[in-house]
This record gives sequence, C-alpha cells and structure tokens, in this order.
Amino acid sequence: MIIEIGQVQNKKELEQILSLQKENLPGALTKKEIAKEGFVTIAHTLDLLDAMNDVCPHIIAKYEEKVIGYALCMHPKFGNEIDILKPMFKEISAVLSQDEKYIVMGQVCIDKAYRKMGLFQKLYKNMQDAIKPDFNCIITEVDALNKRSLNAHLAIGFLELKTYTSDNHKWHLIILK
Repeated sequence: MIIEIGQVQNKKELEQILSLQKENLPGALTKKEIAKEGFVTIAHTLDLLDAMNDVCPHIIAKYEEKVIGYALCMHPKFGNEIDILKPMFKEISAVLSQDEKYIVMGQVCIDKAYRKMGLFQKLYKNMQDAIKPDFNCIITEVDALNKRSLNAHLAIGFLELKTYTSDNHKWHLIILK
C-alpha cells in the first residue's frame, strides 16, 4: 500500500478534507467512539479552508487519489475567523515572544481505516518540513476530553505551553519546535 503525503493541490482535495472532517465531528460519533478514537471540534467552510490553503498549504495523506488524512495549516492572520479559536490565539500571544514565527495546526484527522499506521507522525513531519524557513514552530490546542489526540501529540514531541478554560472547555495549548 503506497500512501502519499503532500500538500493540497486542488478543490477536490479540500472537499475530501471536509467530508472526512464531517465523519469525525462529535455529532457523527457515538460516545464510545469519541472516548476511544477522538474527534474533531470544528466544521470548516470550503471558502475558509481554501483561503487558509492559499497562505500555507494544508498537508494531506492520500491513498489511490482519496484523502485519508489531513493536518490543516492556519496562519495567525486567520485568528479571528473561527470563534472557538479566538481564545487560543489570545493565549498564544500571552505565552510567546513577539518575534516567534509560528503556524497553527488547525486540525488533524485520519480516516478510521488508516489509523495506527504512522500517518499522524508523517503528516506532522511533512508539515514541519513544509513550513520552514517561514515558521520555526507549530502550535495547536487539544480539548482535554480528547485524550487520544492529546496523547498522540505528546508522543511525537509536542510540549505543553499551558492549559486554560474557554467556553466551559479545558484546552491544552501545545507546541512542536
């Protein structure tokens, strides 16, 4: 099985990201699946995903032309575009120095059939390579209820910057240098 890791090249791939995203939102999952497999928090629009991709292309995993995983690249200039992320950008500015050049990993997801194959780590490795030399670190946040995601991030080298509460959710703000 040959799985390709690269950057989004067209709208069809963006549409496939949205389809995979929809399958992994809490409303599409059982409580058992959420606890065991994790979930994604945000449903993006095609327009926003496309605008983000124009600034810093998203990273995808593809098998036979089908997007089976993704890591969204979100430049800080999009910090006011998604309400639930506004507090994260505020927290980032409070803990990072002004000269730190970072990109936010806006969401990561892997199709259930392709999990436990090392794709999570490969997506991040490709993202790290793709953002250099413009950015020197990747920042993201993980809902404290999403233990699978938090553990996966920590396992590949993310470090916790801080935890905070926003909108009755506890968030882990983490960084990968």
